[in-house]
Amino acid sequence: MSYRILIIEDEESLRNTLKLNLELEQYNVSTCGDGKDSIESVKTFRPDLILLDIMMPTISGIDVYKELRDKGINTPIIFLTAKNNAQDKIEGLKLGADDYITKPFDLEELLLRINITLKRNTVKPSYSDVFKFGSCEINFLTFKIISIDGKEETLSKRELAFLKMLVDNLNNVVSRDAILDRLWTKDDNPSSRTIDNYILNFRKLFEINPKEPVHFLSLRGVGYKFCV
Repeated sequence: MSYRILIIEDEESLRNTLKLNLELEQYNVSTCGDGKDSIESVKTFRPDLILLDIMMPTISGIDVYKELRDKGINTPIIFLTAKNNAQDKIEGLKLGADDYITKPFDLEELLLRINITLKRNTVKPSYSDVFKFGSCEINFLTFKIISIDGKEETLSKRELAFLKMLVDNLNNVVSRDAILDRLWTKDDNPSSRTIDNYILNFRKLFEINPKEPVHFLSLRGVGYKFCV
């Protein structure tokens, strides 16, 4: 398995050096040089781990971290910073960062921290028990959701299983056949229309305009995709 690592660092020379060395370790690496572009980079690249510089122009690493967590994106994060300041370390760790390393750092130490963090998080799902996007929320433990209009509702076991499947494959297409095989038995006699009805209900619950969805997308003849 080739882990995906996203480097969010404004210093180009360090960014390129890290990318080169991580690729030599057989990691799949992408980079981003500005905090304002980082959220989109995370959504597109879907990394297994993020190296996040705290001091960046436009948006700080701390603010990037908070925005990712607010959107329900729980990718493990190691903070990078040139500040050898105990308060910065405390702030980052209190927020819930997985680790913290001060520049300049030893490459071998960073590789070790990356390896430990990836191993620690491998068995964890890509979302927490409570998945948030925008003003909406899905609680996979209680079966309750908060809809786009702020109302709390309880969904069925199958509805939650369907949502979980979509969240597990965030920004990727899930085929109709895979959904039917996972959620229904042959005795249930489901059809593609059955899935469509679930998607329509999700749009009513979570989309600002259900007729122009941005989260629950249908790809004709292929399947469905959940995006945040």
